[in-house]
Amino acid sequence: MNDRPHRDTILLEDATVISHEAYPGDQFVMRVQSPGCATRALPGQFAHLSVDPQRPMRRPISIMRTSPNEGWVDFLYKAVGDGTRLLAHRKPDETVSLLGPIGVPFNVGSGRPLLIGGGVGMPPMVFLADSLRGTGHHPFVILGSEVPFPFDPRPSQILVPGVPEGVIASMPLLDDWGIPSRLASLQGYPGCHPGYVTDLARLWLDALDDVQRAEVTLYACGPHPMLEAVVNLARNYGLPVQVSLEEFMACAVGGCAGCVVEVTTPAGPAMKRVCVDGPVFDGYAVF
Repeated sequence: MNDRPHRDTILLEDATVISHEAYPGDQFVMRVQSPGCATRALPGQFAHLSVDPQRPMRRPISIMRTSPNEGWVDFLYKAVGDGTRLLAHRKPDETVSLLGPIGVPFNVGSGRPLLIGGGVGMPPMVFLADSLRGTGHHPFVILGSEVPFPFDPRPSQILVPGVPEGVIASMPLLDDWGIPSRLASLQGYPGCHPGYVTDLARLWLDALDDVQRAEVTLYACGPHPMLEAVVNLARNYGLPVQVSLEEFMACAVGGCAGCVVEVTTPAGPAMKRVCVDGPVFDGYAVF
């Protein structure tokens, strides 16, 4: 039995840029033609992308959507350093070297999924929500950002229990899929919950009855403080939680061990590589 299944899934592919859209807050959505990655990728995984022919170091970018039939992959990222700023200049028809898909994906069982994404942690939640369509799950998605969202929020047509009146902003794509979503921000954006994503999650959890609440599993990706708050929320309600960690990565295939984090295991504390041992971990093992 292969105890390193990721070694059989990662491929190297020349991906052609199909579109590259800029959004406020130095955010970008890039779609590339990458049939190999599109057919293999699972929610929670990422790709290691070349940013410029003159810059050898790649950058890890979370996968937001795929179309296995059409062969494209979507990435949402924020230009925060030299590498991602170079990536932001890539134009349609140019080639980006793609290494992926990489990492341990989310493990979705039965129950009621609560998906929470913050900032550039939103893409895995969109990918996970897409994968849950038509499966009988009934996810609720909460997205938070302190810069303008990388889409035009729209008043949701889907009622959600526990959500305060006036908190109606949603991600249009999710609404079109029939998946309820709500947005949270401290920046006073119209229709958004004026607080943290965990505040809104708590209101939703409190609106469920005991049987419904016991069915909930939390899935989250975002900044470290947000993930810690999500795990504490799950702990308060006695619910399972999976988190996708964000770390700096050099090789992204487990060779350099530059992205290790301490994780609690049955045998005691252990250092795990976020790239291939994660990025998805049991939340209680990390926090």
